[in-house]
Amino acid sequence: MSEQRPWWERDADVCWHPYTQHGLEPSFLPVARAEGAWLELADGTRMLDAVSSWWACLHGHGHPRLVAALSAQAATLDHVLFAGCTHEPAVRLAERLAAAAPPGLTRTFFSDDGSTAVEVALKACYTACRRRRHGARNVFVALEGAYHGDTFGAMAVGDPDPFFESFGDLLFEVRHVAAEVEAIRATLDELGDRACALILEPIVQGAAGMRSVPPEVVQAARQACDKHGAFLIADEVMTGFGRTGTLFACEQAGIAPDAMCLSKGLTGGMLPLAVTLFNDAIFEAFRSERADRMFFHGHTYTGHALGCAVALASLDVVEAEGTPQRLEAVGARIEGALVASGTAARGSLRRFGGITALEFAAEDEGYLSNLGARLKAACRNESPDVLLRPLGNVLYAMPPACTSGAECDLIAARMAQVVASALD
Repeated sequence: MSEQRPWWERDADVCWHPYTQHGLEPSFLPVARAEGAWLELADGTRMLDAVSSWWACLHGHGHPRLVAALSAQAATLDHVLFAGCTHEPAVRLAERLAAAAPPGLTRTFFSDDGSTAVEVALKACYTACRRRRHGARNVFVALEGAYHGDTFGAMAVGDPDPFFESFGDLLFEVRHVAAEVEAIRATLDELGDRACALILEPIVQGAAGMRSVPPEVVQAARQACDKHGAFLIADEVMTGFGRTGTLFACEQAGIAPDAMCLSKGLTGGMLPLAVTLFNDAIFEAFRSERADRMFFHGHTYTGHALGCAVALASLDVVEAEGTPQRLEAVGARIEGALVASGTAARGSLRRFGGITALEFAAEDEGYLSNLGARLKAACRNESPDVLLRPLGNVLYAMPPACTSGAECDLIAARMAQVVASALD
């Protein structure tokens, strides 16, 4: 009987994994437990989580303060609908986020993950534009290489190549522009009052291969949106809570967006939870004595108490342990080791806080690069004790804040081995 086989072997019979070609993937790592920066497989093998489990594990796995918060909240209130009801963890979390976020972001709308946080931002900005009656503002602007999630609105503002090209005839109009000051200005000038909002990942684009979006580009986006009456949406799903060395990446550009999307590190990676923060101008476009002017959007687990309680504990840890500074030190240590070993000279090295990335020249650059396939194979074969997952022809590390100096050195050493194997 199939049930007599180990559970990790039965996976192949029943599971469909995300961003995975099952015709090519040889097997899946059977992760049984985790603690700190380490994962433990079913056979007892330990692997250092150098990618923070899809960039979500902020402090380390199983942080005791987060575990305690989850346990205490589960014993008090697990879940109640957030339509017509409220609860203390949600209110306190909204207050904390409003106090910590860039100025003016005073309203918190809860959802489930990064993609839904983006959907909320897009729908709210579009409707607010219609309510203000400032022309037919039905065009969004996004950056080339952008990735904002896999739901339909998020797909529309993402770069279609290679993920979303097959959905093109189902998506709304978006202008994709280079992450350059003049390109952004020219596009907004051309669109004028047709532009609804510009969305970007400030400072660094994650899925694009940890590509730079410099502060001056973010500032130009803010200025162009102000000039033409468009909204600015900051997708900080990946960059939020210290990943780039500051609590929010927008701080490095000195700007405040009209909407900001947060998830991943919001709960330290322990539970799915997302928020979209809005300024009052957007919120007030929906406040009315008419029921049909409400924001028609919601999720079953909107603002769920367990996630909010853990997010509050995670914010406590961020403040108590200096998470942005710790991540900055982690990234600097890995960068230094890659430079010292000569590995950095083999590609284009860039670092943003705790994110360290090496991009290599390839004839077919991008997520489906043949070099990317070689890097991925080398990660499996040359890095048995460090979990690395390249983005096409870009090899990167983004470990949690608890990663020690010795563990940083181990990550850099394995990255060097992967590079040597894939390139030589």
